[in-house]
Amino acid sequence: MKYIKIHKEGRWIIVGALFLLFLLNMIVYMEFPKPILAFNLAFSAVLMLFVVFFFRNPRRVVEIDDPSLIVAPADGTVVVIEPVEEPEYFGDQRIQVSIFMSIFNVHANWYPVAGKVIKTAHHKGRHLAAYLPKASTENERSTVVIETPGKTQILVRQIAGALARRIVTYAHVGKQCHLNEHIGFIKFGSRVDLYLPLDAEIFVELGEATSGNETIIARLNE
Repeated sequence: MKYIKIHKEGRWIIVGALFLLFLLNMIVYMEFPKPILAFNLAFSAVLMLFVVFFFRNPRRVVEIDDPSLIVAPADGTVVVIEPVEEPEYFGDQRIQVSIFMSIFNVHANWYPVAGKVIKTAHHKGRHLAAYLPKASTENERSTVVIETPGKTQILVRQIAGALARRIVTYAHVGKQCHLNEHIGFIKFGSRVDLYLPLDAEIFVELGEATSGNETIIARLNE
């Protein structure tokens, strides 16, 4: 059974937004006529609903017996599937699969495969629109490399977008990671890239919508 709660990354933001909107509406109540107060209350309600909606955290449990399957790390739309040179860690060609998250998607990110975290890195950068190809190398981003039980290494890259200003990554070197577990969270519009071996079998297509921790992205040849 699925249910939705608020992600921990949004709890204090929601509390802060409620407090600020309360102060704003008190000022409007004391200084402005009732029609303006009514408009401001309606605007505040819509804004709070959006903030709560953005930080929703649906409970999703995937049960698969094949450890070679790669599960979508994020909700969104597949915007890239192509062989590219991956210079940061592998230094060779990999298949890049990129998922763009709009502000309306769930922004929690999941581990796409079980295994061991062998590298993490955070890079400061620009805040270009996350769907642009150069966002992978120029935007602020966090990199996580996971080694599967079959000794295949895959790279997950969280990328900040034009609106995103904070990437949260829970992974650390040596961590044993599992499916159904969050790898992190990106606030307000972003993208997640996967770098897979060239012989991986890809199951998604460009433009396809993905559901984090549910959609099967690929199968590793191991």
